Amino acid sequence: MDEQPPRPGDTVISLARVEAGMVLEVGGKAANLGVLLAAGLPVPPGFCVTTAAYRQVAAAAGVDPSGPAEQSRSRLASAAVPADTVSAILAAYATLGEDAPVAVRSSATAEDLPEASFAGQLDTYLNVVGTDALADAVRRCWASLWTDRAVAYRADHGVDHGSVGIAVVVQKMVDAQVAGVMFTANPLTGRRKEMVIDAAPGLGEALVSGAVNPDHYRVDAATGEILERSQGYKPVQSRPAPGGGTRLVHREGGARQACLTDAQVRSLARVGARAEELYGEPQDVEWAIDPAGGILVVQSRPITTLFPLPEPDNHDGRTRAYLCASLLQGLTRPLTPMGLASFTLMSNSYRSAGGGPAAYRSTQAGMRMFVDVTSLLRSKGGRRSLRRAMKVADARSVDVLAYLADDPRFTLTRAPRLASLKAELRASPPFGLLGNVLRAMANPASALERVRESDQEMDRMLVLPGPVSGARRLDFVERVLTTEITPAVMRVLPPAAAGYLWLGLARLLLGRLAQPGELQAVLRGLPHNVTTEMDLELWRTATVIRQDTDSVRALTGDDPQILAGRYFAGTLPAVCQGALSSFLARYGHRAVAEIDLGVPRWGEDPAHIINVLANYLKLADPELAPDRIFQRAAETADAKVAELAARAARSRGKLYGRIVAHGLRRARETAGMREYPKFRLITAFAILRGQLQQVGAELADAGRIAAPEDVFFLDLTEARVALRGADLRGPVAERRRSYQRELRRRRIPRLLLSDGTDVEAAMAAARAGSSANGKLQPGTLAGAPASAGTVTGKARVVLDPAGAHLEPGEILVAPSTDPGWTPLFMTAGALVMEMGGPISHGAVVAREYGIPAVVGVPDATVRIRTGDTVTVDGAAGTVVVDTSLASDGVSRASDGGLP
Repeated sequence: MDEQPPRPGDTVISLARVEAGMVLEVGGKAANLGVLLAAGLPVPPGFCVTTAAYRQVAAAAGVDPSGPAEQSRSRLASAAVPADTVSAILAAYATLGEDAPVAVRSSATAEDLPEASFAGQLDTYLNVVGTDALADAVRRCWASLWTDRAVAYRADHGVDHGSVGIAVVVQKMVDAQVAGVMFTANPLTGRRKEMVIDAAPGLGEALVSGAVNPDHYRVDAATGEILERSQGYKPVQSRPAPGGGTRLVHREGGARQACLTDAQVRSLARVGARAEELYGEPQDVEWAIDPAGGILVVQSRPITTLFPLPEPDNHDGRTRAYLCASLLQGLTRPLTPMGLASFTLMSNSYRSAGGGPAAYRSTQAGMRMFVDVTSLLRSKGGRRSLRRAMKVADARSVDVLAYLADDPRFTLTRAPRLASLKAELRASPPFGLLGNVLRAMANPASALERVRESDQEMDRMLVLPGPVSGARRLDFVERVLTTEITPAVMRVLPPAAAGYLWLGLARLLLGRLAQPGELQAVLRGLPHNVTTEMDLELWRTATVIRQDTDSVRALTGDDPQILAGRYFAGTLPAVCQGALSSFLARYGHRAVAEIDLGVPRWGEDPAHIINVLANYLKLADPELAPDRIFQRAAETADAKVAELAARAARSRGKLYGRIVAHGLRRARETAGMREYPKFRLITAFAILRGQLQQVGAELADAGRIAAPEDVFFLDLTEARVALRGADLRGPVAERRRSYQRELRRRRIPRLLLSDGTDVEAAMAAARAGSSANGKLQPGTLAGAPASAGTVTGKARVVLDPAGAHLEPGEILVAPSTDPGWTPLFMTAGALVMEMGGPISHGAVVAREYGIPAVVGVPDATVRIRTGDTVTVDGAAGTVVVDTSLASDGVSRASDGGLP
């Protein structure tokens, strides 16, 4: 073939002429092969039928991207190809040898990219021989752009159908003796520089399609050490071989010899390392070995499923461990850049206020917040305190931390006594805060009064007097986040802390006199809980609306988003308009995922609240009304206090009983304030968000960003740069794409290492084959007990509460929850969460509402499906799934919008 540089409009070009920047002309697959060839890696020879050829044929065939996919597919499969394109294809084919067998593979412009691999979505044809068969295979590849699965995949990834073109790669077939796939990072655990290689005899197509069970290898890329191997169907062990190296020892019944020698495994690893170096990111490499033993690369593309690495730090280069702070806040979704920036500023302020050692810095990965806990893991006291904290904050993390403690990279270090003491002091709460907690234990009423005084001080702090420029608004936001908000929140902590200290003292006094789960009952129906008060106010709002026929008809008969528009237009029925306005005036600053400054508040988009109100209107049984449930919960709690006190008195004397009663009553007086610090934080966030929206409007009017909301895809420094005239529309657009990509991510590492390892996934992989839950009956999922009680009902899997529908009595199954979810608790029969611990938000609210709850259930939203009949035992911490009882008429898809 002519090796001159490609020209615009070329319909066929040699792979040797393809360059990295030609994705729009040759698609992702061909562009990647061109990079490999240019670098001297072994790639079978071939050529590319460009997107220009496809667009000519598609236009002539009348393909309409907005029309039916089946019609486009049919037209392309039988389309006439221009004579000059046919001639170019045949001329290029002739250079590969007379009637040479070739592989014909699709190469779309949206394929093999970092954010979307399109793996398996488009068609490949192998061992194509002859000109007629080749022309037919090219047409079929074009047509595969419009298969139902490819169309659905593009829609799921937000790819515009009209923007996608397709090229076709034609390469000489490799007479493969062995073929397979190699990942240059472990796709299960995320660990970088750990190669994973699957190999099978013959062509790789059988392996990729799952038709054969391959040999499997794990290789340390740095040393070439083969860390693990298993041979097709039967696992094997490696043992030293005479003269060095290793040999495979088959279990009884082994079916065949291993596909690869140790030397070939290491050679493949070196090829993979070279490919990763070329692209600058981990690669998914398809390869083959020819009869002469030569390795050939037939495809390389980014691994799109890896969780991003934490931001690099300036430490000593040793592996570090990061705990996901986002998950601890019940947040699985990503944070906007402004939300991330605000938490960085606040965490710095927290450390400055004495809230923790400076070494425990925060970082970001995958647009989520992580905290460096390396120093804690390398200290005996640090491990103890971290495990203790996770037992109540996120029960699943306890086992993960224990697993990591056995990793030699986190060996305990002996610190000098003085240095250790200083670290303990730095990690301790500020003395002033501790003193206020003790005063709150002694006098709860006075502590609550101090909270009200702090509220007034905080309200004054959040006022920005005019005149106000964009720069002044940014200065105000930064000042509040860095110097004022943390002390203000800490001032309202003492009452709740005092309540839980009293509960802990009562627990110690009771000892075995209290049965598991009994003290949870004491925390039901607590006063002073702002989230409970919000939910009860929402129920009262529904009660008002229920009295007006026009309001009920409107709220239950239209889409919540449409009703939100009518609310802002003031055209809802008067009763509904007034009731909703009253609720939002008090709670409109709240939202789902409200700890992110970039997330709209309910006052900006009330569709979620409207949907919850519509669900409340369906609640017909007065005994299930939330206000009555709350009242019964409070009465039950008071009765439990009396019962436990009487039990203590009978066992250890009247004075002992009175002390227990005093402690439990004091716990109930103030433990409900647990939600208040966050409530005040979110109040402040709503005001800061309003200031940033004003800045966004100024920047959008000046053309520096496309829309006011784009300001939340900048940080404060960048917003200042934009105010000075910089055009930041490009960076914002890229960040929005990253944000949308991260919204689709389902699995978030709770503990992430600096080499990319998801520790929980690594632990699961290490324990595969051994039954971690061997004592559990089939269908039983284990978690942490969070709220006692047993309920059997239909499961409803909800990934996002916005727009979710929950029938009374259904079991709510969720990744995690924050206050934005709690209106759903009103009708839930029980709660199951993937994340969380006994004092996580969902657990606390579930206890207050008296509904059973189990938290920390791995992969609950995957292992349980909507419509399954499940039994939740909140005391035992188990969830029993009986899928055979799912109703035929019940949808088994997940609610909530996230894929």
